[in-house]
Amino acid sequence: MAHARSKYADFEGLRERAIALRRKGYSLRQIRDELQVHSKETLQRLVEGEPPPAWTKRPRAKDDMRERARELRKQGWTYNEIQAELGCSKSSISLWVRDLPSPERRRPDMTAARRGLERAVKDRAIAREELRNAAYAEIGPLTPRELFLVGVGLYWSEGAKAKAGAHRRVIFVNSDPNMIKLFLRWLDLLGVEPERRRFSVNIHESADIAKAEAYWADQVGIDVGALLKTSLKKHNPKTNRTNTGEGYYGCLRVAILQSADLHRRIEGWWYGIVGTAPATDPSNRT
Repeated sequence: MAHARSKYADFEGLRERAIALRRKGYSLRQIRDELQVHSKETLQRLVEGEPPPAWTKRPRAKDDMRERARELRKQGWTYNEIQAELGCSKSSISLWVRDLPSPERRRPDMTAARRGLERAVKDRAIAREELRNAAYAEIGPLTPRELFLVGVGLYWSEGAKAKAGAHRRVIFVNSDPNMIKLFLRWLDLLGVEPERRRFSVNIHESADIAKAEAYWADQVGIDVGALLKTSLKKHNPKTNRTNTGEGYYGCLRVAILQSADLHRRIEGWWYGIVGTAPATDPSNRT
């Protein structure tokens, strides 16, 4: 201490000034810079007995955060989860909990993911339904000519065509009841009498035949007994068929008696549509 007193001759005067600064809230570093006393031991002697200002003490909030981090780690939280919860750095978390065992790897919570997937599927279904409804509204009522043209295209894409030298006959086969009903409306428009129409079911032999016959008879508004003999397709177990299950009813075949001339007219109507359709100008495509 003799050395310190020799360097700072007016030690008591320095002490009075140091204490005054301390009571004003100065830290040791601020007192050092103010009094130009660079000996740590001397600084401590100058402020001996004077408590440090409150602002220089380690904040209690840090201690609380450390304890909370340790508590969460014991519960199995990861560093990322603790960081998101407390808003502190991973380096601090690592320092605080390094003596604790690593938590067991937890399985991901699939509940939230499943709910999100279900919501996405539902949203897509709603969007598809809205799109279909909007498209439906765009059509509006069909005029007789529009129905006539639609029917020609429908038959020529789905109906039977005559091969060279073969007998011509109008036959329409489809598994979609709406296609069948539209075809029958078209026949009504053309004046084809119901008495000339013959119906029969085409279906795999492994299906429920009676159920399919009742289904199609109801779709076209006739008695089951009015159906012609059902045509059965032999089941091939090697074939990976998708048209099975409760909703499988096979196809309905609609044949028109004495329809050779009608078949020729349909062919002429179709080529008339093709020949008069305006050519597409590639430059006008958007």
